[in-house]
Amino acid sequence: MTISLEKIRECLLKEHLLKEFVSTQTWSLTLPNSLADKTFDALSYDSRTVSSKTLFFCKGLNFKPEYLENAVAAGLDSYVAEQPYDVPAALGIIVTDIKKAMAVLSMTFYDYPQHKLKLIGFTGTKGKTTAAYFTKFILDQTTNKKTAMLSTMNSTLDGQTFFKSHLTTPESLDLYKMMNEAVSNGMSHFIMEVSSQAYKTNRVYGLFFDVGIFLNITPDHISPIEHPTYDDYFYCKRQLIKQSKTMILNHESDHFHLLKETAQLYSIPYLVYGNQAALDTDYCYQTDPVDSLAFSIEAKEDQLMVTGDYQLRLGGDFNKGNALSAILASALVGADRNDCQQGVKETTVPGRMELLTNTNGAKVYVDYAHNYDSLKNLLTFVKEEHPTGRLLVVIGSTGNKAISRRKDFGAVLSELADIAILTTDDPADEDPVTICEEIKAHITTDIPTKIIADRSEAIKEALAISLAEDAVILAGKGADLYQKVHGKDMPYEGDFQIAERLITK
Repeated sequence: MTISLEKIRECLLKEHLLKEFVSTQTWSLTLPNSLADKTFDALSYDSRTVSSKTLFFCKGLNFKPEYLENAVAAGLDSYVAEQPYDVPAALGIIVTDIKKAMAVLSMTFYDYPQHKLKLIGFTGTKGKTTAAYFTKFILDQTTNKKTAMLSTMNSTLDGQTFFKSHLTTPESLDLYKMMNEAVSNGMSHFIMEVSSQAYKTNRVYGLFFDVGIFLNITPDHISPIEHPTYDDYFYCKRQLIKQSKTMILNHESDHFHLLKETAQLYSIPYLVYGNQAALDTDYCYQTDPVDSLAFSIEAKEDQLMVTGDYQLRLGGDFNKGNALSAILASALVGADRNDCQQGVKETTVPGRMELLTNTNGAKVYVDYAHNYDSLKNLLTFVKEEHPTGRLLVVIGSTGNKAISRRKDFGAVLSELADIAILTTDDPADEDPVTICEEIKAHITTDIPTKIIADRSEAIKEALAISLAEDAVILAGKGADLYQKVHGKDMPYEGDFQIAERLITK
């Protein structure tokens, strides 16, 4: 892969991003003749991995001029930035928006891999990962496992080998590199979760999806370093509608009318799904009155040919909605009814609704539920499954972000939990005990509440005090095998593994 300076100039001018080229001789909108043939064979925003053939992006709130100075000392001779830097013998490509420039130049460098894939994007406050997994399992039937996926929990670029993602939606440079790798691996479809931050920070600037799915919206990620207001969060989420060729909308989402209006305003074709037939619902699901893991799909006009009976392995009515969204998305990119039925039947999600049984008979649920809606849905489901027992909830909240969750968790625990054990969950630069105390301050009922900072000890305590008819819920971490502490991913045994080990002992 290579990109020339002339091509860089052409792309930036087309997107109205170029301010000027800055060299020791002059500032100009044109390239010196001596640089007309200059090409790059690598892109980077890490100053530690550069050479004279690297195009380096000076981006990020934490960027420091010395990073660029060190890179130039190591051989770098060209950089992209929003302002000129005083570095010797280096060409500065100065742009109006570094993140947009990085997105545009990355897709060009990797030869527009998105055009060689069927691209499916999910957004929503909850359910993105589960819906993405449903889609992956369905399209694996359709494509014989030629489906790549970027997910919060696990990602795969060859359809079969999985790795942990650091961001729900990667930086644009990494995203296009991954897409290109998927193309090289023979993948035909690419599923990804699209976060609000991806639009807030232009990680997906200029990227269009074959199918976009808007699952739901509730307040989340409201903090000084994410979204200052719910309005900002919701507005960023809605950008997926404008950047999709076809949209799938959830009729039960808050502010559904605004989602529909947005699609109509930008002339984006859309399908609407829901849990009941309505005037503006194209597809709906009906729960089987006998089997809680079975449901059927009905339609006014079954243009996608997916109506019929389906069977799940994941509990909870909310997962039927996630499955239906995935069925519609998959059908739009080539899946048939049989693919959908078989894929939904086989879908499992690491860290989602995983079930163990304690030695005394109490059920232990491990789930990634990590915001207000997902936790409330989880506890509501478990309470219905265990009407005579207590709900013992082990939970924490992340540090440095989504501060509003602490109040939200206190509200849900007050409403649905019988015992709360507050513990550590990716504390980052904050004291986990302080985070737990903030959650506890928002618990308004007199349920017994303990703070045990060591998460494995918190799980041990919940198992020890449970009774046969109880349910123990380990919420928030799911299948995550790391704790984020002071900027590092510290190895963590995992909720399921800890509970299984303790039960076996």
